[in-house]
Amino acid sequence: MSYAQSSTLPVLTKSQNSILKNLTILGYLEGTSFLLLLGIAMPLKYMFGIPEAVKYIGMAHGVLFIAYILMLLFAASKIKMPLWALPAGVLGSFLPFGPFVFDHVLKKRLGWSRGNRNSARHDSPHASGKADTSG
Repeated sequence: MSYAQSSTLPVLTKSQNSILKNLTILGYLEGTSFLLLLGIAMPLKYMFGIPEAVKYIGMAHGVLFIAYILMLLFAASKIKMPLWALPAGVLGSFLPFGPFVFDHVLKKRLGWSRGNRNSARHDSPHASGKADTSG
């Protein structure tokens, strides 16, 4: 039995899968905006004297950061996450590539994959163990 099929994993509902997907999207956007801020906007400002790059990318990153933290709090209230998940998600948002690493580790621990195997195995008609006799 693989880790993703373990019976100790929480069963995620469609709503929880949607929340986790939205958290992933916001995490990727926030992480990407942080990398753009550090890798492009800051050098443009300090090496080439173009402060507008930091102004616009920084504003976008700030909005995405706040949205990510709020989504992380919302997800933690709706999904049974491990105790370490909320502080790790917040800490990860302050580190380059942090949201990407957090997303990967959280999904692995929750048994969530691109195909939503964790919930799909419980939502399928065969999950109850009864044979399909409809023909």
